[in-house]
Amino acid sequence: MDSDSALVVFQDKKIRRLWHNDEWYFSVVDVVEVLAESPTPRQYWGKVKDREFKQLELSPIWVQLKLQSSDGKSYMTDCANTKSLFRIIQAIPSKKAEPFKQWLAQVGYERIQEIENPEIAQDRIKEYYELKGYPKEWIDKRLRGIAVRQELTDEWKERGVIKTKNFAILTNEISKATFGKTVQEYKQFKGIQEKSRNLRDHMTDWELILTMFGEKATTDITKKDDSHGFVQCMTSANKGGNIAKRARKDLEENLGESIISNNNFLPEDEKKRKRIGRIQT
Repeated sequence: MDSDSALVVFQDKKIRRLWHNDEWYFSVVDVVEVLAESPTPRQYWGKVKDREFKQLELSPIWVQLKLQSSDGKSYMTDCANTKSLFRIIQAIPSKKAEPFKQWLAQVGYERIQEIENPEIAQDRIKEYYELKGYPKEWIDKRLRGIAVRQELTDEWKERGVIKTKNFAILTNEISKATFGKTVQEYKQFKGIQEKSRNLRDHMTDWELILTMFGEKATTDITKKDDSHGFVQCMTSANKGGNIAKRARKDLEENLGESIISNNNFLPEDEKKRKRIGRIQT
């Protein structure tokens, strides 16, 4: 879950969006696919641009932002804010135009509510996990972990780490030190095949706690050492992860078993697919 980069759904159709310059920007191609119901939305959008917006080539009403594609990789994609999308919608004849406008306005309003009152955003995330079937105790830990993670990334940003790629590298450093696995290696260990899935949504209680521990330790060490820039923050991340590792080792020694588990939460439909796959093989 990431409140600044998330999918939203309109009538069972997924629309990618990104929080940019203090407002939501939506994938224009995804919107075109919903409204035009075209099997080739990129080509359709290209024709709309040529027909309706050719005069705006030097100052278009859309921008290109990196969004994740279905292959798990991120590509530069035409995106537009709510105001610009209303103009684009007018250029696409569709019976869904009016309900889509109402939906779009509501999505924007919900984000404003969340900024003014962060508890609303937390309640929405909690409801999401409840609908997925997660137990209350797990949800409480997950929500606390999100807050700890946000504190850490805010600290990194303030100290000159701004690239998403560097965030991923630093996160891997904490994970590798804590569990002996990078995020991707951990996902493979748990059998999580979809790249878009968040590893933390499939962690056990202790894995969540230790992840939170490592990130909180990293935040406080970063502040204490006054780390600046990617290299110094990497050193702090390694220290934080190793503190969590020592706690994990001590706990495992007392429990007589490993905390690192390949158990994970899966939606019911995926559980069924896995059971069917085992029967067929």
